[in-house]
Amino acid sequence: MTHPTGTPEDQVSPQTAAALRAAMTRLFEGRPQRTDGRLTKENLYKEAQVSRATMNRAHAILAEWDAHITAQGKATPGEAKRDATIADLKKRLTAKTQECTLLENKLKAAHTAIAALYHDNEALRQQLNKDVSTTVTPIRPRGPRKRR
Repeated sequence: MTHPTGTPEDQVSPQTAAALRAAMTRLFEGRPQRTDGRLTKENLYKEAQVSRATMNRAHAILAEWDAHITAQGKATPGEAKRDATIADLKKRLTAKTQECTLLENKLKAAHTAIAALYHDNEALRQQLNKDVSTTVTPIRPRGPRKRR
């Protein structure tokens, strides 16, 4: 229900409102006592140890709940930390993958260069062996020049 002014009216006792607010605070701070800590209305009434119907009569508290969820999202502090860690790890993984790709490309280039040098070296050895096997005619030693 709403007042004629348009503001929601709680139809719960002050003790119930206090229990719901305390439960809401614990859930938002990531300190649940009776639930798994997910930010759901089911956890809110269970955390406050009231019935769902009683919680549904706490219109102002539910409006605060909805406003907080809209502004902050449904992630608990632990989930937000986990999500931030996952995002950081994904970023680092992307960087390492790029680094590995770069190093792999350098390795392939080095492999190609080494293979080319090996084949050039083999060709030079074969040419050297071929040249050595040819007969070399020694030059006759010259003696002292005769004068005429």
